[in-house]
Amino acid sequence: MRSDVIHTLLVANRGEIACRIFRTCRDLGITTVAVYSDADADALHVREADLAVRLPGAAPADTYLRGDLVVAAARAAGADAVHPGYGFLSENAAFAAAVQDAGLVWVGPPVKAIELMASKTRAKELMAGAGVPLLAPVDPATAGPDDLPLLLKAAAGGGGRGMRIVREPDALPGELLAAAAEAASAFGDGEVFAEPYVERGRHVEVQVMADAHGTVWALGTRDCSLQRRHQKVIEEAPAPGLDDGLRTRLHEAAVAAARAVDYRGAGTVEFLVSAEGRPYFLEMNTRLQVEHPVTEAVFGLDLVALQLRVAEGAPLPSPEPPQPSGHAVEARLYAEDPARDWQPQTGALLTLELPEGPGLRLDTGYTGGDTIGVHYDPMIAKVIARAPTRTEAVRLLARALERARVHGPVTNRDLLVRSLRHPDFAAARLDTGFYDRHLADLTAPGAGRDPATAALAATLAEAVRNTQAAGGAEAVRNTEAVRGAGAVRRSEAARGAEAVRGAAAGSPAPARFGAWRNVTSQPQRKRYRSEPDGTEHEVAYRTPRTGIPEPHEIPGTRVLTATPDRVTLEVDGVTRNFAITAHADRVHVDATDAAYTFTALPRFTDPAAHTAPGSLLAPMPGTVVRIAEGLAAGVTVEAGQPLIWLEAMKMEHRILAPASGTLTALHAAPGHQVEVGALLAVVQEDPAATPVPVPVPEETA
Repeated sequence: MRSDVIHTLLVANRGEIACRIFRTCRDLGITTVAVYSDADADALHVREADLAVRLPGAAPADTYLRGDLVVAAARAAGADAVHPGYGFLSENAAFAAAVQDAGLVWVGPPVKAIELMASKTRAKELMAGAGVPLLAPVDPATAGPDDLPLLLKAAAGGGGRGMRIVREPDALPGELLAAAAEAASAFGDGEVFAEPYVERGRHVEVQVMADAHGTVWALGTRDCSLQRRHQKVIEEAPAPGLDDGLRTRLHEAAVAAARAVDYRGAGTVEFLVSAEGRPYFLEMNTRLQVEHPVTEAVFGLDLVALQLRVAEGAPLPSPEPPQPSGHAVEARLYAEDPARDWQPQTGALLTLELPEGPGLRLDTGYTGGDTIGVHYDPMIAKVIARAPTRTEAVRLLARALERARVHGPVTNRDLLVRSLRHPDFAAARLDTGFYDRHLADLTAPGAGRDPATAALAATLAEAVRNTQAAGGAEAVRNTEAVRGAGAVRRSEAARGAEAVRGAAAGSPAPARFGAWRNVTSQPQRKRYRSEPDGTEHEVAYRTPRTGIPEPHEIPGTRVLTATPDRVTLEVDGVTRNFAITAHADRVHVDATDAAYTFTALPRFTDPAAHTAPGSLLAPMPGTVVRIAEGLAAGVTVEAGQPLIWLEAMKMEHRILAPASGTLTALHAAPGHQVEVGALLAVVQEDPAATPVPVPVPEETA
């Protein structure tokens, strides 16, 4: 049997997964090589690698998706193996073949296995022959009302791209066109197929690991049902609430799927489990999954180390996998705003600190001070908790996220905490419609949050900071005064003699006035806007002669300590601590049970900050991928009608008409790069107008 010892490994990926693979390589004594785009020149995975090779450009199509450049980078760095990570080229059979043709070790499954599983339609045909349970396919051309609801899926991709749920017969043609267009854009293949949509189904998957010696492990189950836009948010292992018979059937089906394609390495067989407990094959991902850490936690394994072992030709350590123990849960921390249609966020990640402790793990591609850009997925980190029981693991993860300090763009952190503590999640009532039903409640202003008191803490910290700054300036002035005291006394004596002489001559002494100053004993006021909900808070405080600021007319609240970065208050008899971090006009307040972000507001609003009514502004930086057919200045539009499509951070977003009326300006065009807040179009509302809708297919982004 062939044996290829790996000494230097290039990871054909970026961010969190590259850093995670490098961690295992360091443990094994393997030299690491990173590739990076211009946008990632100072990224964490580049800083952590032993060697790095630039891929000129910023867009994925010009960099991480260029297999020829990646292979050339491996050769230039002297690598003898390539690990694809996940996403990008990880399931690209042509890339795997090119790596091997270059004489490099491919840390992945055989090329033939990738080809067989690359198309979901071909994979389903193969799985049917292997006895794996399947949903019956539906021909969209002949689908009728009895076939609804339908799920349209891209044949050549994943991550929710090209996926649509169709519930009305009239919507099917338009959704087919939209799904095909998105699939072609994302994967270069517009093939779309349809299958019955299982209401309240669970997404359950089985991790497999296979070697070239005939051993295939089924490493338990994972539940990944909590999803947004068909992309996973919270995952756990083992999948809760499955009976032993169903678990056995899933394990056997996953092993059968792997053997059907002579699989080697790490892979995942995904199933949809109906509310009645019937499993159906969805797809096989021929790579490492984002959620692999929960399986590692319960089995005590390093899946990347096993991938490298298998790629070197060695067998798995034993014919049977180790026994699992405990429960693990993973949450994906995204730079996005769940309350605003999951809009991705960009900007400087000022602080990223999560508590450390037994059972906690952090996988990330960022540190505080890094920048989250527009070109790639908005995931900041994965936080994983393991404990003896599911209840303990969920509690540990929720508390770790709650105590985290994450300053910068808006994130889904609060949503994750509330999701983990939701009664349905606690009771393992899981299905892929969880966020469809609960998102409004999970993103509403939450009970237990007290932004007014947090704003008070921010105000008191700023007051102390200003006082200390003023004290420093006063100390400088006092030092200067001491140095010049002799000169002052001499000049005073001279002025005194002049005054005496002037008085004798009958002329008045010169008048001397002091400057105006604030009376610090009177209430001062500070205004903040809470982010991202926009609620405004005004705080009144006084700074008495003691120099310690105190709240004004806030009964039940007493200041115990106040420094520029920490405030302790007694609120209704309970002591509460607040950590304060100021960045320009943003103030981050981390309490023991919640985190708050405020923007300091001027005392008076700026009229120039207002935009014209009906202005459509870009909600995030991105690329205009298309505009509605026939859209031009002068056409009438209907409220809620999709007008412009933006793509940012692997997601497509629709810009809707805010009201029925006339489009008076259009500044967007396909291919344009726009910044957040850029004016895209203007709709002048005309309640009396009879709208003539622009002919565009309906789409849910």
